[in-house]
Amino acid sequence: MTKKILGLCAFLAATAHAQTLTSTAIQRYFTPVRTNLEAAAEAMPADKFDYKLTPGQMTFAEWLLHSADRNYLDCAALKGEPRPVPADVVNSQKGKAAVSKVLHDSFAYCAAALGAMTDAKVTATPEMSYSFLHTVVHNNEIYGNLAGYLRSAGVVPPSTARRLAAAPKQ
Repeated sequence: MTKKILGLCAFLAATAHAQTLTSTAIQRYFTPVRTNLEAAAEAMPADKFDYKLTPGQMTFAEWLLHSADRNYLDCAALKGEPRPVPADVVNSQKGKAAVSKVLHDSFAYCAAALGAMTDAKVTATPEMSYSFLHTVVHNNEIYGNLAGYLRSAGVVPPSTARRLAAAPKQ
């Protein structure tokens, strides 16, 4: 795991050009996936929040709650403080409105934590690096899973919808 984290740090640093590692990662990975996950929660009909692709998978809502839970855990580590919302409180949320709100609030909390990050702080300890990378990368994995849920529910994923809307008309 440490090699993966260091490899990703090296990759991000190499692609940063004149920007710092942290600002590049935030702009390239965190901000877009925050937008995508919040828009996915908005786009999915309320009656589909308990939807699963197969019986063994998490529901759509459980994926969103997983994101919120990890956001609070990882961003509390980045801020050097106890998590502001306990896991049991996050995971007890039910229904579109409550799940969407806890997701949105977790991303707002992370945005504040990431806004205070510097390259030196992120690379100061393995825990800091892991928390930072988990926040900016793991949410993309969650969104990748949710895109399948959205499509199978007849909803175009937000990232695709934006791309289609921006495409030149033929």
